[in-house]
Amino acid sequence: MSAIARTDTSVLGRWWWTVDRLTIVALGALIFCGVILAMAASPPVAARLGVDQYHFVKRQMTILPVALALMFACSLATPRQIIRLAVLGLGVSLALTALTFVTGPEIKGARRWVALPGFQLQPSEFVKPFFAVVAAWLFAAQKMHGRVPGYLISVALYIGIVFMLIKQPDLGMAAVVTLVWFAQFFMAGLPIWLVGMLGCLGFAGLFGAYMFLPHVTSRINRFLDPSAGDSYQVDRAMDAFMNGGLMGRGPGEGIVKRTIPDAHADFIFAVAAEEFGLIACLAIVGLFAFVVMRGFSRVLQETNLFVLLATTGLLVQFGLQAVVNMASTLHLMPTKGMTLPFISYGGSSLLALAIGMGMVLALTRKRYGLEAML
Repeated sequence: MSAIARTDTSVLGRWWWTVDRLTIVALGALIFCGVILAMAASPPVAARLGVDQYHFVKRQMTILPVALALMFACSLATPRQIIRLAVLGLGVSLALTALTFVTGPEIKGARRWVALPGFQLQPSEFVKPFFAVVAAWLFAAQKMHGRVPGYLISVALYIGIVFMLIKQPDLGMAAVVTLVWFAQFFMAGLPIWLVGMLGCLGFAGLFGAYMFLPHVTSRINRFLDPSAGDSYQVDRAMDAFMNGGLMGRGPGEGIVKRTIPDAHADFIFAVAAEEFGLIACLAIVGLFAFVVMRGFSRVLQETNLFVLLATTGLLVQFGLQAVVNMASTLHLMPTKGMTLPFISYGGSSLLALAIGMGMVLALTRKRYGLEAML
């Protein structure tokens, strides 16, 4: 029996009886998996770097309460408050992204971070969820009130964001932003001839990146022909899947994590495969699928166009990021340094994902009376 009565009209009471608790449970399970895998994968990485054995675990556990608080706070918001948060958040994150070109440290050939005391912030991680919501608002505004040039403003924002992401460079994130924005534009009523034109432009952009960006050329060539370059991390990841089998070698018994440089981040799914086996990996995939499909089922009957578009964008982004990470680990696509949501190590990613899923929880809450208009 719930400790919060249905007659409780407080903010917490209304939240509890309107929020999707099954999604909260699934997200909690993913976060729990992330904590377990961080303790399994990060000590060997810390040892190679000469820091405390649980250095990365401690940092992740320090940021996790902040992320949970942000998720809860966002889930309390009304759709109108979500719009205001997204507009403000997008403005700040774009300003900080631009700042990386001036003061950002160069790490692995890219300028994506802003140095803060004791923390490296990647502002572009926050651009993704905020832009998805702002784009949904602009699309809905033009659709519902034809006088607002929402499409034009959205296109201008999209071009500016993608330009900054490619300049960093971060082609993978630019691709995710593009696919999410395109999905929202399509749902908002994009004419079919524009669908074809934008699709051709997308393929042209990918071909241009392959021709003129050396790191993209290298990754695609290594994917098509592993002998064309260094495929060490992917090879070790595949070894981890073979070693793990159905049930895994057991917690802490993995050996591949000792040699993969990014075992705690981009290749944490390989650690899960070796130590906990195929069944655990399928359970993780199932949790991601459940969150996405549950979210779509909640907005299936939604009449508010903004809520429909914003929720779709955030869920596509969440699911796509998970697919990219796992597919890269399994050598089903070229490698891309993208975290596995709520599981990989990464403070900026964890905070941005918490905000994004908090907004999903807010937008998929049941709304009655005047709340449905806010």
